[in-house]
Amino acid sequence: KQCEDLYNELGMNLTTAINIFLRQSLRVGGIPFDVRIDQPNKETIAAMLEAEGLAKDPNAKRYSDVDKALTALKE
Repeated sequence: KQCEDLYNELGMNLTTAINIFLRQSLRVGGIPFDVRIDQPNKETIAAMLEAEGLAKDPNAKRYSDVDKALTALKE
């Protein structure tokens, strides 16, 4: 349903969209876009490791709701 809505906004139906995909596949000799697993950058990896460490740290501050966490950030 979401794809139908998307392609309807672009002025085509799913059949037309699939035909475009297939023609482009033949034209480029494969999938007409990159297919890959995105790798996080160093900064994101560092943040993820920090979050994991905090989650395991029994002495880390914990907040019962977002408002309390935001208040603590402002202090």
